[in-house]
Amino acid sequence: MADADAAVIAPPTPDPDNPTCPKGLDWSTYRQMRFTLADTDGVRVLKAEGVIDAEAATRLSDALKHYGQIDEIWLRSPGGDARIGNQAGTIIRKAGIPTRIPKGWACFSACNFIFMGGPIRFLDDGGQFVVHMFTHVGDKDAVHAEVSQGADKAAQLIGGLEQDSAMLASEDNDFLIKMGVSRKLLTEVMYKQQAVAAGDDKSTRRCLTAVEAAKYNVANAR
Repeated sequence: MADADAAVIAPPTPDPDNPTCPKGLDWSTYRQMRFTLADTDGVRVLKAEGVIDAEAATRLSDALKHYGQIDEIWLRSPGGDARIGNQAGTIIRKAGIPTRIPKGWACFSACNFIFMGGPIRFLDDGGQFVVHMFTHVGDKDAVHAEVSQGADKAAQLIGGLEQDSAMLASEDNDFLIKMGVSRKLLTEVMYKQQAVAAGDDKSTRRCLTAVEAAKYNVANAR
């Protein structure tokens, strides 16, 4: 019996490249974030699943108007557009709707900011709040094309990326203040992650523990 109980509570297999995280992260494969209504034990839940695309905040607003009363918003996403994530989080805060990352679901990157929009935030046991160091170099082919045109083009590209990254960092800082989340989440966790895997250390993601989520006020309810 003891062996059976141990098997039930055994921790998930860690990711060898990102050892703070499970090997598999369930963050949805939808290419655009979908908003669907579900009734879970009498709780009206809006499920937000998929990539945070340019129209995600607009569709969130439309969904809230269409479905009426929403008791919680559940999140499962690999991230996407960082600024749209901030906008969606602001919409949720204005609506006053609690957010939750359920057991087995993962909320990564820009999804973090949608989650933090909830005035009450639940991170269930087995739910994953996953952070990284943001980068604007998502389209590597476009970057190589620019760099191949010479030093002036490369310098112009780098200058633009640096400027936009600084602006986004400032926006993220302001957002955390408004949402009541510690800014140390940025300086002590997010900004210490590698933007890209390099050398022997291939870690680019960090899954917060329950203790860390409470410490930084990411999750403020159980």
